[in-house]
Amino acid sequence: MLRPRFIPCLLVHKGGLVKTTGFGQPKYVGDPINAVKIFNEKEADEIIVMDIDASRNGAPPDFTLIERIAVECRMPLCYGGGVKTAAQAKHIVALGVEKVAISSAALERAELIGEIASEIGSQSVAVVVDVRRDQRQGAYEAWTYNGTRNTGVAAVDAARRAEDAGAGEVVINSIDRDGMMQGYDLPLAAAVRAATSVPLTVLGGAGSLDDLRQLISRCGVIGAAAGSLFVFKGAYRAVLINYPSQQQRDDLIRAATLP
Repeated sequence: MLRPRFIPCLLVHKGGLVKTTGFGQPKYVGDPINAVKIFNEKEADEIIVMDIDASRNGAPPDFTLIERIAVECRMPLCYGGGVKTAAQAKHIVALGVEKVAISSAALERAELIGEIASEIGSQSVAVVVDVRRDQRQGAYEAWTYNGTRNTGVAAVDAARRAEDAGAGEVVINSIDRDGMMQGYDLPLAAAVRAATSVPLTVLGGAGSLDDLRQLISRCGVIGAAAGSLFVFKGAYRAVLINYPSQQQRDDLIRAATLP
């Protein structure tokens, strides 16, 4: 039976693990390899690692870093950052990565999604849609290149197009909620869930375990991803890698599915 997944999302910037706010102000929080080892011990459901420099700088994936992470990782691993070709995705999977995340390149050329799916299988292709809400009109729009370029495409349409092009999963990442720890954008998550049928992961805004519960309650079987929640502790945001126990996860799912 499918069940919700609780997914730490690690951001890599200049080789280090960072946490951002609104896709800016990267704060160094440690070494990504050490973080992966800790999440191994905590038996995380899955982990996402994103190189936030690659696409914006026009750089290819850092295959050396990917291999180091994959060797250490004992949970399903999704990697994104700088992937522009099916050959690169195939190489990444060969290094031991289960899923390859694509974003800017996929939104610019949807055919890339199908090309990669043909090489590694659609179940291994996750399309990340970074979303910002227009403050005047209230519309949710997809942005690319680490939140620096507005595509002008509605977030729901971008997610639907990704599915139609062959994506096996869609990841919705709220730029506005990134690092705020004030809860997910539930209306956005619900709208995308209603418009798509592939597995969906939502990222951006989680600040408590109850935020995870609310997301599952609203959207059902879904990936609840978080960055700050799993690397910070307390009001002063002390760096401390943490993750709910299996019992806590079971309790969250049970509470979220109660009538």
